[in-house]
Amino acid sequence: MADRTAPNYHLRLEWVYGYRGHQCRNNLYYTAAKEIVYFVAGVGVVYNTREHKQKFYLGHNDDIISLALHPEQVLVATGQVGKEPYICVWDSYTVQTVSILKDVHTHGIACLAFDVDGQCLVSVGLDSKNTMCVWDWRRGKVLATAPGHTDRIFDISWDLYQPSKLVSCGVKHIKFWSICGNALTPKRGVFGKTGDLQTILCLACARDEVTYSGALNGDIYVWKGINLARTVQGAHGSGIFSMNACEEGFATGGRDGCVRLWDLNFKPITVIDLRETDQGYKGLSVRSVCWRGDHILVGTQDSEIFEVVVHERNKPFLIMQGHCEGELWALAVHPTKPLAMTGSDDRSVRIWSLIDHALIARCNMEEPIRCAAVSTDGIHLALGMKDGSFTVLRVRDMTEVVHVKDRKEAIHELKYSPDGAHLAVGSNENSVDIYGVVQRYKKVGECVGSTSFITHMDWSTDSKYLQTNDGSGKRLLYKMPSGKEVTNKEEFKLVQWSTWTCSLGPEVNGIWPKYSDINDINSVDANFNNQVLVTADDYGLVKLFRYPCLKKGAKFKKYLGHSAHITNARWSHDYQWVITIGGADHSVFQWKFIPERKSKDALHIAPQETLTESHSEESDSDQSDVPEMDSEIEQETQLTYRRQVYKEDLPQLKEQCKEKQRASATKKRVSPPSSSVRLHFIHGYRGYDCRSNLFYTQTGEIVYHVAGVGVVYNRQQNTQRFYLGHDDDILCLAIHPLKDYVATGQVGRDSSIHIWDSEMLKTLSVLKGHHQYGVCAVDFSADGKRLASVGLDDNHTIVLWDWRKGEKQSAIRGSKDKIFVIKINPYMPEKLITAGIKHIKFWHKAGGGLIGRKGNMGKTETMMCAVYGWTEEMVFSGTSTGDICIWKDMYLIKTIKAHDGPVFSMHALEKGFVTGGKDGVVALWDDTFEHCLKTYAVKRAVLAPGSKGLLLEDNPSIRAISLGHGHILVGTKNGEILEVDKSGPITLLVQGHMEGEVWGLATHPHLPICATVSDDKTLRIWDLSPSHCMLAVRKLKKGGRCCCFSPDGKALAVGLNDGSFLIVNADTLEDLVSFHHRKDVISDIRFSPGAGKYLAVASCDSFVDIYNVMSSKRVGVCKGSQSYITHLDWDKRGKLLQVNTGAKEQLFFEAPRGKKQTIPVSETEKIDWSSWSCVLGPSCEGIWPVVSDVTEVTASSLSSDGKVLATGDDFGYVKLFRYPVKGKFGKFKRYVAHSTHVTNVRWTHDDALLVTAGGADTSLMIWTHEAEGHRDTRQCDSEESDIESENDGGYDSDVTRENEMNYTIKALSTNVRQMLGIKPHLQQKEPSVDERPPVSRALPQPEKLQTNNVGKKKRQIEDLVLELVFGYRGNDCRNNVHYLNEGADIIYHTAAVGIVFNLSTAAQSFYTEHTDDILCLTINQHPKFPNVVATGQETLQTCQSLHHLFMCGTP
Repeated sequence: MADRTAPNYHLRLEWVYGYRGHQCRNNLYYTAAKEIVYFVAGVGVVYNTREHKQKFYLGHNDDIISLALHPEQVLVATGQVGKEPYICVWDSYTVQTVSILKDVHTHGIACLAFDVDGQCLVSVGLDSKNTMCVWDWRRGKVLATAPGHTDRIFDISWDLYQPSKLVSCGVKHIKFWSICGNALTPKRGVFGKTGDLQTILCLACARDEVTYSGALNGDIYVWKGINLARTVQGAHGSGIFSMNACEEGFATGGRDGCVRLWDLNFKPITVIDLRETDQGYKGLSVRSVCWRGDHILVGTQDSEIFEVVVHERNKPFLIMQGHCEGELWALAVHPTKPLAMTGSDDRSVRIWSLIDHALIARCNMEEPIRCAAVSTDGIHLALGMKDGSFTVLRVRDMTEVVHVKDRKEAIHELKYSPDGAHLAVGSNENSVDIYGVVQRYKKVGECVGSTSFITHMDWSTDSKYLQTNDGSGKRLLYKMPSGKEVTNKEEFKLVQWSTWTCSLGPEVNGIWPKYSDINDINSVDANFNNQVLVTADDYGLVKLFRYPCLKKGAKFKKYLGHSAHITNARWSHDYQWVITIGGADHSVFQWKFIPERKSKDALHIAPQETLTESHSEESDSDQSDVPEMDSEIEQETQLTYRRQVYKEDLPQLKEQCKEKQRASATKKRVSPPSSSVRLHFIHGYRGYDCRSNLFYTQTGEIVYHVAGVGVVYNRQQNTQRFYLGHDDDILCLAIHPLKDYVATGQVGRDSSIHIWDSEMLKTLSVLKGHHQYGVCAVDFSADGKRLASVGLDDNHTIVLWDWRKGEKQSAIRGSKDKIFVIKINPYMPEKLITAGIKHIKFWHKAGGGLIGRKGNMGKTETMMCAVYGWTEEMVFSGTSTGDICIWKDMYLIKTIKAHDGPVFSMHALEKGFVTGGKDGVVALWDDTFEHCLKTYAVKRAVLAPGSKGLLLEDNPSIRAISLGHGHILVGTKNGEILEVDKSGPITLLVQGHMEGEVWGLATHPHLPICATVSDDKTLRIWDLSPSHCMLAVRKLKKGGRCCCFSPDGKALAVGLNDGSFLIVNADTLEDLVSFHHRKDVISDIRFSPGAGKYLAVASCDSFVDIYNVMSSKRVGVCKGSQSYITHLDWDKRGKLLQVNTGAKEQLFFEAPRGKKQTIPVSETEKIDWSSWSCVLGPSCEGIWPVVSDVTEVTASSLSSDGKVLATGDDFGYVKLFRYPVKGKFGKFKRYVAHSTHVTNVRWTHDDALLVTAGGADTSLMIWTHEAEGHRDTRQCDSEESDIESENDGGYDSDVTRENEMNYTIKALSTNVRQMLGIKPHLQQKEPSVDERPPVSRALPQPEKLQTNNVGKKKRQIEDLVLELVFGYRGNDCRNNVHYLNEGADIIYHTAAVGIVFNLSTAAQSFYTEHTDDILCLTINQHPKFPNVVATGQETLQTCQSLHHLFMCGTP
């Protein structure tokens, strides 16, 4: 079978021809090393002109459009376009990323600028608001952000002489910004009478608040402060695109092709007109200038870079050329020389030398060029044009040989036959014409089999056949030169091809991803010598495959650089290089082809070799030698933890249900019960889908999680304490290096991570806002300051936090495949690793991003666990096949077989490691994994006498391991926590059910024990007294959903999921009898009270069967329910059954015959029930919540004294109601601990304890019942019910009115809100529709007025000064009057003004920076900050509400 692995060769970018001059400006600079930095497509280029060498920065994934140079001239910032564009700050010497800044801008980053000391970077986005953002770029942190302007911003600059001042300019505006706190405040430049209002294209700042700017009409505007001081008229003939400030003065460049130099006071020094020089041409337009010493760099619109030496300014050097704007499609390579020919929509054909990396010839044609071919002898160059013609030139001197026009549509492909006799020309008219070369290109044949445009063609080696591909995805074969179509498939197979550039055909099936029907691969070229194939596609990827590659979804190596679509790719004649050309970026890339042997050595030389992006990532399709997926891992990969409804959705759902609730608010609601419950003990540990989640704390207690609870277990006293801050399943847990703080991550729509103290159980920090669906892994750094986390979203986002501040430091998409583990390097907190399905990645922090590289292991293994070793570069990871991989940096050094089956957990010790696997073995290793020092098998035989339960099976799969206090702590997949003594004995500490839902729960009629039965096919008996252990367990053939003790407690009935049920001895769990009468799940089972003569068995077949226990015969069947049975209860006499069904029916049947009875409501209330577990009927109507359409109340249980009804529901809430709960929406106390459904609740016989079972969280929770008067001093985990009705605690109209005030007013296009009052002259008549001001997001329509006004002289408006304000805002604000200056002044607010009122002089002074009503005010009480006041206003952008701190001495 063909090899499906990636080829053993790779490509290294060697040269990029071109410079991006179109649509970009100010993007060309000298670095400190006198190299030139600029960008092309998605690549940052550092070009050393002296040595004629290029280095490349490849950290972007789309077109770069902006560039700024750090004041020290080594670091460069570049910004890109894209949906989620980011900024990279990188080192021009090593071309490595220093920082990534992301998550603020959309669409793209238009401008960048560093401040004078290089600490801050400002960026401007391409979004509709042209958002401006100031960054602390080293930390990747946003310092301030603000909407920039309603129209495009073209340039931005820091004021080099005043800290925290900026200037931006663009379409018809210039703005002067100041940074204060985290706010950017603009003042618009005033054009006044000095100059016309027009578009400003570029800027430079000078001393004394002077700013120079270049305008669209070629004038230079000089600003003093925010006012236009003077203009330098006609500095350029038209728009000034670039302005560069240096020590000597300023350089400007314009559309007129001139570069002008000015001194520091903007007096002209000299003009350099590039159009007049030897290399110049009409229409040359300057886009970028950089003046440094006696050298000037000039970048042009048409992708050239000139270097001018000042004293020889009429002889500029042309140091870089590329194609001009327009798509680039045509590419051909010379058959015998290292030359490449390209032709573009700019109508030029160019010949490049691949050895000298230079343009050696250029010729302009009449039409845009779409394809090219060189004859086999290298004499003729044929060019296919967009208008359907083709031209043949002599390569030697570019003179025309012939021009033929037989078609009207574009010629997309042409090729000479290997014998040189014919030229095949494929057009968009669906046909291929064959021309005879010797007959002066006379047409000799035509191929007309295609139904769509021709995309690719190849000749056979004997020149007798031609194959074509067309736009409809067909591959056809023709006889040559006649053009007759060959339909015999066998003939296809015998042909030998001289080239292979087709994208369709059996040899290249593998270049297409599996199951795709797309045609996004534009070009293919095969290298027969090395059996390798290069492809170019619409996503800007160059890929290397093996050739032939027959199976879809073959492996490849991929290279980024071109940003958008790559139109063509060809091997050079000797296969040394690959040439690729970009469509929209019209750049030519030259890649060196490197066989694998050499590429190993190259790693140590070329710095950019190590760049992630260029380093080909292996593709993600399967390999031929993938090991079998382990069943446990397979199961775990499928878990998504998605929920239909999250707890976060509850408030919204309640809002929606408010109407419902108001309707029922007429009746008084039942108050909650006086007694409460407190969580006391949980049987369970989450091991079935979580790993490494079990640790010793500082004090020797054990911390782990189950359901939504963090548990701290004291093994000496066998007691538990709980962290109840989470409201859904906890999926991961990590412990701080000092072993006192714990981090836990949960499931949720916007899922949170809590950091809490294991001693006090207090929350220290909650981190949210960056993970969707859930957090699946967390880890603390060695210094404990940072926390890393991984989300469950599709990209498995990785976030690095400063957890105490709650700040996100960096974030990045982790991997498409699931990540199981994240670890921060203990020696260098900037580095971390993630590992998971088919990958391990090594990351390092760069500003607000992370840069990751895949570990290179030859074959892709799934990693289940990983730890750092004894030095910063050693990493040890455990695989799904039982190996330990040892890594140095990111290279695999060796693998060691450690376990049979996956290695789920490992832990690093001072000297050595401990590992645990699916095989149930704990192994101790030395520090190099050379020797296994000791193994412990987890078996029943070695269980110590003090154990709190029984091992379900030998060698359970080990999911967590931790060491401390002379013991090894082990967590298993079966939900057991064990402590292994170094000498061998094993103590079982805690256990719960295994994976599968737990539904069956019954408490014993007179002992403190309970029974549970679960989908994990076990029946278990638990001791609820202080020993808290599992007393007995029995494996069943099937899972079960219900169980019940007989009234004397000697027998236990168990209903199973296959429709059968058993009665077993309650002590030994041995069978007494079993029946199998039904097909569907047995959903509830109950002995009749008293002697327990009858047994009622309810099933999901919607029947209840009644059996006589003594004679073991079925004596009755209750029929008539419309749906499956959910609950049943006997009355005290044992004569009547109450039944609930899935259709929300409450039915009554007479026992033992099962006759259906209809009982009026008034009568049912008189019946004395022996138990109450039903959820329907008038006496428990109030237990259904407002949002009952999304959640079910699954279970209830009434205490023996008949006072308290406990319920469990789908949201994981346990609630207590006062019984009977008549009327809707009774009040309750609610407790969160279970994460998803609570499936069952039961009081013990003496009401001392409440026992609850969780569905999917497999846990059994025991709550102590605390009577009235017992105040719970601990943090209260109960929440009083969620709907407040008016009669609680009185009613006050003012409070209600203020509560209902709404300050949000629809956003207008202007920042002014509509006023509520009506102006006096309008009060008589209603304003008609057309008199209302137009409200629109667009710019206001230009009125005639505005246009005529420009030339007229305007009268100066005298300034108004605020003198006195009457009024104080007391109608809806509170606590907003304060004394200042030891009682000499008072401060208050009204409207948008802060007022300081002097009590002795009655003078007012004002703070007027607000733009809208002030709603609150406070003063700083700290002696260090006398007279500092904060006021908050209402505003349209709800995000910036609190804004001004001001000093009251000088408001």
